[in-house]
Amino acid sequence: MTATLSVIIQEADFDVAHLQSALLRGNAAEGAVATFTGYVRNVNNDSRVDSLELEHYPGMTERSIGEILHESAQRWPIYGASVVHRVGLLHPGDQIVWVGVSSAHRAAAFAACDFIMDYLKTRAPFWKKETGPQGSAWVEARDSDAQRARRWRQQQAQSQQ
Repeated sequence: MTATLSVIIQEADFDVAHLQSALLRGNAAEGAVATFTGYVRNVNNDSRVDSLELEHYPGMTERSIGEILHESAQRWPIYGASVVHRVGLLHPGDQIVWVGVSSAHRAAAFAACDFIMDYLKTRAPFWKKETGPQGSAWVEARDSDAQRARRWRQQQAQSQQ
């Protein structure tokens, strides 16, 4: 089975219902869709956040996320996977990322969605700058995100033994 994979990087907001509808191929075998929608928080590391600015390298970012989606399609029997990620200036409460996965069964859809989100946090080339009352600062990678992503490599290594 060849999964339909889609990556969109944009400044504009997105419509979650439209994205989920586009993810489905109308295939009667599709029995599950798992999605994740991420929002800009108003607090990070106990500091107020007034805005978040995301930068990326066009082309490189899409390729990197495409590789993550391709890897998820090799690990699980999915019909489709899609990522929409916003860039530019965002504010607390704004949608920032949407991940959707369709499959015949919920376990594969949930696992692939979780995998994609973990790898987006650690491998996708985005640079984030937060601004609040304390000024502006680039957001550094979190060790907790790296730990979550490591579990997928460990699971893969264990399954190959």
